[in-house]
Amino acid sequence: MALEGKRLCCRANCFHMPSWSISSKPSSQQEQRAGDDQVLSAKITKRKPGGWRAMPFILGNETFERLATFGLLANFTVYLVKKLHMDQVSASNVIYIWSGVSNFAPLVGAFISDAYVGKFRTIAFSSFALLLGMVTVTLTAWIPELLPPPCTQQQKVLGQCLGPTKAQLGILIMGLGFLSIGSAGVRPCSIPFGADQFDPTTAEGKKGINSFFNWYYTSFTVVLLLAQTVVVYIQDSVSWVLGFGIPTVCMFFSIILFFIGTKFYVHVEPEGSPFSGIMQVLVAAYRKRRIEFPADGELNGLFYDPPLKGVVMTKLPLTDQFRFLNKAAIIEVGELKAADGSRSDQWRLCSIQQVEEVKCLVRIIPIWAAGIISLMAMTQQGTFIVFQAMKMDRHLGPRFQIPAGSIGVISLITVGLWLPFYDRILVPALRKITKHEGGITLLQRIGIGIVFSILAMVVAGLTERVRRASAIKHHHPDGVAPMSVMWLAPQLILMGFFELFNILGQIEFFNRQFPEHMTSIGNALFFCSFALANYLSSLLVNVVHHVTGGHGRPDWLANDLNAGRLEYFYFSIAGMGLLNLIYFLYCAHRYRYKGNAVQIQDNNSHVDVELRSVKA
Repeated sequence: MALEGKRLCCRANCFHMPSWSISSKPSSQQEQRAGDDQVLSAKITKRKPGGWRAMPFILGNETFERLATFGLLANFTVYLVKKLHMDQVSASNVIYIWSGVSNFAPLVGAFISDAYVGKFRTIAFSSFALLLGMVTVTLTAWIPELLPPPCTQQQKVLGQCLGPTKAQLGILIMGLGFLSIGSAGVRPCSIPFGADQFDPTTAEGKKGINSFFNWYYTSFTVVLLLAQTVVVYIQDSVSWVLGFGIPTVCMFFSIILFFIGTKFYVHVEPEGSPFSGIMQVLVAAYRKRRIEFPADGELNGLFYDPPLKGVVMTKLPLTDQFRFLNKAAIIEVGELKAADGSRSDQWRLCSIQQVEEVKCLVRIIPIWAAGIISLMAMTQQGTFIVFQAMKMDRHLGPRFQIPAGSIGVISLITVGLWLPFYDRILVPALRKITKHEGGITLLQRIGIGIVFSILAMVVAGLTERVRRASAIKHHHPDGVAPMSVMWLAPQLILMGFFELFNILGQIEFFNRQFPEHMTSIGNALFFCSFALANYLSSLLVNVVHHVTGGHGRPDWLANDLNAGRLEYFYFSIAGMGLLNLIYFLYCAHRYRYKGNAVQIQDNNSHVDVELRSVKA
C-alpha cells in the first residue's frame, strides 16, 4: 500500500500521509498480519518453542515459589507481635513499608529484564535472592539469640515485654530485603516467561498460552488456600521454625525444578525497554516546543509515520488530545536520511506510534492514581483485621482454633465462588441489557469495586465498635471479646467483591489500554499502586498514632485494642475512599479509550485508517 493520498481520519480531521508512511504492499489486511507474524516468529524464537514440554518445570517452579513466599509471610504480622513483641503500630509499619518496597521493586526488575538480561536470568538470580531471604527469616525463628527474651502473658498485659534489639531487627530487615530483591525479578517475569514457551503466531500456540494462564491462576488459588490455612496453622499452633522451614524447603525445590528444565526453555532475547521510547517522545517534544502548527491546518507530510516493526501489531491513529506531544513527530529539514527515509536522531524525531503510546500512558495515570486509595482498604487485611481476629473467639468446636492469619481466606473464597457466577451468569445477563461485550465497561467495573472498598471499611468500623463494647463489658484478662471471629466475615466478603471488581478490573484495564509491548509497564504500575497504598497506610497510621489521644486518653491505635478506637481509623479510610470515588468518577468521565487504526481496503485500493473507540 505504498500509494499517495492515503488518509488518516482522526475525529473530524483528515491528514494526508506521504508515500513512505506505510511500507508494504499486501493485497489484504490478513496478508499484512501473516507477514508480521512470520517476522515476529523468526525474531523471537531461534528454535522450536518448548511448549508443554517446559510447562511441568515452569509451573512446578512457580507453584513452589508462591507456596514459599505466601507461606512465609501470610502470618507474618502475628509473628512480629508474638515473637518479636512489637506493638501494633510498629508491626504495621514493618508490613506496610516492606510491602511497599516489594511492590515497587518489580518496576526495576521489569526494566532490567526487558533491556539487558532477559527473563530467564532475571528469574534465576531472583530465585536465589528469595531463598537467601527465606533462610534468613527462618533463622530468626530458629536461633534464640535472634529473638527477644520470651514474655509471659502477665508481662504482655502490663506491656513489660522487651522488643527486638537493633541487631535483631537489622537481621530481620536484611532477610526482608533479600525477599524484595527476589520479588523484583520473579513477579514481572514469571507469567511472560511461561507465555514465551508457546508460538503466538500459531493457533496451537495461542491455545497453549490460554491454557497456561488457566493453569497458572488455578495453581495460584490452590497455593493461597494452602498458605493461609495449612501453613499458617503450623506456624500458629505447632512451631514457627517448622512453619517457616517448610516454605524455605519449597523454595529450594523450586530452584531445582527451574534449572532441570533449562534445556526445554525458549529464551526470548531482550529488545530494549519501552521506557527509552517514552523518554524519546518527551525529549523530542521539549526540543521542538517552539514549533508552531500551520495556521491553515494543512499538515501534508508533516508527521513521521513509518511501518510497524517488531512485536507491535496494532497501529494507533494520531489524536488531538495532548496535542503538544505531537510535535515530537513533526519532520524538520535534515531529520530523515535520504537513503531509506529513516530517522537520523531518535531523540529529536519520533513516530506517531511512539507519541500515541505515550498518550496512552498519560491518559491512564489519573485512573491508576485513583486505585491507590482504594487499595488502602485491602492493606488492612494483613494488619489491623488480623489484630481484630486476635481479640475474638476463634474456636470452631471445642478443640480447633482458627489462626488469626487465616481469617483473610474468607475474601479468597468469596472471589473463588463469585468469579464463575460473574463470568458465566451475570456478564451474559448484563450483555443483553447494555449490548456491551463485558456487560459493563472496565471503568464501571473499577468504580463498583471502589464502592465495595468503602462499604468494607464502614462495616469493619461498625463491627469493631460491637467487638470493643463486648470486650469491655465482659472484661476478660486477655482482652478477648466473647464473640465469634465470623463477625469479621461481612467486611471480608465485601473485600472479596472489591477484588473481584476493582483489582481484576484494573488488571484487565491496564492490559487492554496499554499498547501491546508496554503491558509490562502496566503490570509494574499495578504493583506500584499497591506499594503506594502501603506507604499511604503507613503514613496514616503514624499520623493517627501521634495526633489522636492525649489528655489521659489513648490514641485510636493503642496497643491495647480495647482501649483504642480502631473504628475511627476505619471510618477515616472510608472517608478518604468517598473523596477518591468522586475523583475517579471525574477522571472516568473524561477518559478516552485507546483507539485502533483499522485498515479497510476499498475498490480503488485506497486505505482509510479511521479512529474507533474501543468499548473496553
